[in-house]
Parts: sequence; C-alpha cells; structure tokens
Amino acid sequence: MLEWGNDDTPNNGRVALVTGAARGIGLGISAWLITEGWQVVLADIDRERGSKVARVLGDNAWFVAMDVAKEDQVSVGVAEVLGQFGRLDALVCNAAIADPHTPPLESLDLKRWNRLLAVNLTGAMLLAKHCAPYLRAHRGAIVNIASTRASQSEANCEAYAASKGGLVALTHALAVSLGPEVRVNCVSPGWIDARDPVQQRLEPLSVFDHAQHPVGRVGTVEDVAAQVAWLLSDAAGFVTGQEFVIDGGMSRKMVYED
Repeated sequence: MLEWGNDDTPNNGRVALVTGAARGIGLGISAWLITEGWQVVLADIDRERGSKVARVLGDNAWFVAMDVAKEDQVSVGVAEVLGQFGRLDALVCNAAIADPHTPPLESLDLKRWNRLLAVNLTGAMLLAKHCAPYLRAHRGAIVNIASTRASQSEANCEAYAASKGGLVALTHALAVSLGPEVRVNCVSPGWIDARDPVQQRLEPLSVFDHAQHPVGRVGTVEDVAAQVAWLLSDAAGFVTGQEFVIDGGMSRKMVYED
C-alpha cells in the first residue's frame, strides 16, 4: 500500500484533477500520482470524506466538491482548480455509481437509468468539455475509468454496462477530437478490491477469489493507479484512443458451468 501524507513528497509542477477521489480506485490513483510529484485535485460529491482524505494525503492534495452530472458544478469546480493552480495537465474521470446491478429490465426505473448514465458517462463528457482548453495549453492527457462490464455482462446490469461501453467509445472519439494536443485513453478494471483497508482486514477475500484469476490474485487499486500514472506520463506520448484492460486475465478465460 502507498504511504500517505509524506512531507518529503516532491512536486513536479503538474496538476491533475481526479474525480470520484474520496475512496476506492480514485483515492488510489490520487495517492499514487502524489508520490510521483503531482499536485492532485480530488473531486467528489462526498464533501466531508473528500476534505478529510485531502488533509491526510498532505500538501500536494486539494479537494473540490463536485457532482459530475451537473454542468454548473463541473464548470465552477474546474474554475476553482484554475484559480488555485493556474494550470491543468491531466484529467482522470473515475466518478461513477459503482454498483453494476439494477432491478430486472421490466422494473428498471427510468430515473435510475438516467442518473447512472449521467454520472458514469455524461460526467466524463462534461469534464472533458470544461477541461479541454486548459489541457490543450499544456499538452495534457485524459484517462477515463471504464470497466470490463463494457464487453462482458451478468444479468441485470444494463445501465452500468451501457454507461461503461459508452465511456470506451467516448474515449476514442475524444482522442480524435482533442488530438494532437491532448491524449485520451481509458482503463477498464476487472475485479479490484477497492474496499477500505479496515474492511479488507475484517472480511478478507477467499483463496478461491484469488485463485480463479489467471494471475493468481484479485486486483488492487495500485494495479489501476500504476497504469493510469503511466498513461499520464511522457512515456505514453505515442498512446491515445486506447482501452487498457486490467483484470488479471479474467476476460481471456473460458468459463463453463459444471
């Protein structure tokens, strides 16, 4: 696990905005980027937890409250980032309603469908829209956090699958529209144990949970964070419009019912 709140953390002068950053994968990405010297703006709808997490992460973290599905909040939040730091080099669109399961299609409420797509898909579009001019100015990069649900499904996950599939498509559309100044890629995680460390200790995953993966374990937030950090770096300068699957090989595994 990453160490948080290190007073000796360097600052490379670059600024990243990470949405859905108060917990889970978004928090892991934020912490990783901070260890690499980024100034990270954590955006989240949970003001109380987001502010607390930013304090724990140290001087290179700053919190802004934001519901990514509401354009007025996105616009104001991005303006706050620019007012505070004067630049923006990277955008990580991670905010999502994470539970993939909804009621059976026949009883799926349209309001629930619309809210999930608004957060998971429209939010990424709104962030890209309002961040694009500033990312262009510094030849920045966007990483969208999609899901293997974009290409695989269980029953009753129509809204989530549609939102993540749309996010993969939005990624390559943005890459073409915003290039060459801005690179845009997405990461599609599989099973990532993104629970708080206390919960992980109290309810550890089973041996079978880990063993069913070709790599022998369930993923961690650091697995995703490392990939995101690379995609934001100069080392990925020739990479855009791509989807990177981080799932321990599960989507390549043939599974048959006994």
